[in-house]
Amino acid sequence: MNSASLTLLLVAGVLAGAGAYLILERSLSRVFIGLGLLTHGVNALLLFAGGPAGRPPLLGSEDPAAMADPLPQAMMLTSIVLSLGTTSFGLALAYRQWRLTGHDEVVDDLEDRWILERSDEVTAAAEAVRGDEDADINYDRDDEDAPDGATPRPEGEGGR
Repeated sequence: MNSASLTLLLVAGVLAGAGAYLILERSLSRVFIGLGLLTHGVNALLLFAGGPAGRPPLLGSEDPAAMADPLPQAMMLTSIVLSLGTTSFGLALAYRQWRLTGHDEVVDDLEDRWILERSDEVTAAAEAVRGDEDADINYDRDDEDAPDGATPRPEGEGGR
């Protein structure tokens, strides 16, 4: 592997990594910049996968061993077309969000907020059960000194 191939792989990795990082942001403009970077990284990887440059892949005019592989070229062209459509649709959504709210930040859905509140309630209830000081002691109902008239019993005898 020569230094040009290694450089191309490093560029593809950096572009894909930066794109993946930006896609995880809450701002739509950063998401679509990240999508563009990720697409360019994948295109650079496809360029590397195509192998060395060769003659045009026209049957009958060249030796098949000297021809370039047309599959990575077709995949890259398809990737460019799909990323153009996705980016234009996403930018239209970002523009609409900006016109309606004055910013392009993705807001939480009401269902997402309900799930978060519900998980906080469940977590608080679990912590309350674990935080009980008398949780490891079992009581009988006959003792007057124990809370609510219960007497302590060892853990193995009919406890929770």
